[in-house]
Amino acid sequence: MPQSWQQYRSAPSPGTRVVEADALPEQGHLSVTVESDRGRFPLLVIRLGDGALKAYVNACPHQFLPLDQRGDRLLSEDGEQLRCTNHDAAFATRSGEGVGGLGLGCALDPVPVRLTDGWLVIGD
Repeated sequence: MPQSWQQYRSAPSPGTRVVEADALPEQGHLSVTVESDRGRFPLLVIRLGDGALKAYVNACPHQFLPLDQRGDRLLSEDGEQLRCTNHDAAFATRSGEGVGGLGLGCALDPVPVRLTDGWLVIGD
């Protein structure tokens, strides 16, 4: 059964290159649009303080608007929460689970990513 991110019509295939690894922040987030023959796919990549990489579809499950539509201040100071700039829904950075506001009962769609040959790529 496909993961939820694969249900998006524009979901890129596993192995698709996203961005060069050097473009990723040492700690923080990067919003990118992955373009493929399927279309444009909004992706939010987060590098946590311990170096772990997480990626989510950049669409708030509450209204499916980009999390960063109204600005790029998404991460809490400790890096453990993402906040939707549209309506302040809060999500745990490590799991994508809703932890506050309109995020409660919702979750972000995780996208597997990995570093390969100097690139961040969509994983399996």
